[in-house]
Amino acid sequence: MTYLQLINDVLIRLRENEVSTVSQTTYAKMIGKFINDIKREVEDSYDWNSLTDTLTATTSSSLFNYVLTGSGVRFRVLNVLNDTSDWFLENPTGSWMTDRFLFGTPESGSPKYYSFNGVDANGDTQVDLYPIPNGAYNIRFNIIKPQAALSSASDVIKVPSEPVLFGAYAKALAERGEDMGQNSSEAYALYRKSLADHIAIEASRYPNETLWNLV
Repeated sequence: MTYLQLINDVLIRLRENEVSTVSQTTYAKMIGKFINDIKREVEDSYDWNSLTDTLTATTSSSLFNYVLTGSGVRFRVLNVLNDTSDWFLENPTGSWMTDRFLFGTPESGSPKYYSFNGVDANGDTQVDLYPIPNGAYNIRFNIIKPQAALSSASDVIKVPSEPVLFGAYAKALAERGEDMGQNSSEAYALYRKSLADHIAIEASRYPNETLWNLV
């Protein structure tokens, strides 16, 4: 669904007039904010396949710090692969990396370890590699990267739209109070059920990647 369709779907549930632009009315703008708030909650709730992305850093000799351009800071790592040497990189502790860089002579070679180290001026995450590269290696970061906030009418949401609709509707009900329709607690329950159902459906497609823990 597009951003405009999401806004209008929520407006209809609230028995409000539909709009032709996302900023046509103050109320539509507020619904848009609710949609983006819930979208973020849904994105953070599961490693959705629709949010998977691969960022590649190509190393240069003697340079160990790289910027994951376009990563931002909300991403989650699935795995990191040295595509040139055909092995997965490990993520040691920060103190382990500090020890290797500052005490003794750092090794050089094909990277086997990575550690995130701050952000650049654009807000993208920086990463240190070890051993310090001695040439060009393609390092692939397979990540879950949340979608940017919806802003244009034609923006299409990547995560399941149904829980986002129900969650935004629940927030709108809570904001304006009960009005003889569905109350906000019922709407939130519907949102949580929809989210759980969609997570279960997606998890069923990857049974070997789901871990169940006794609590």
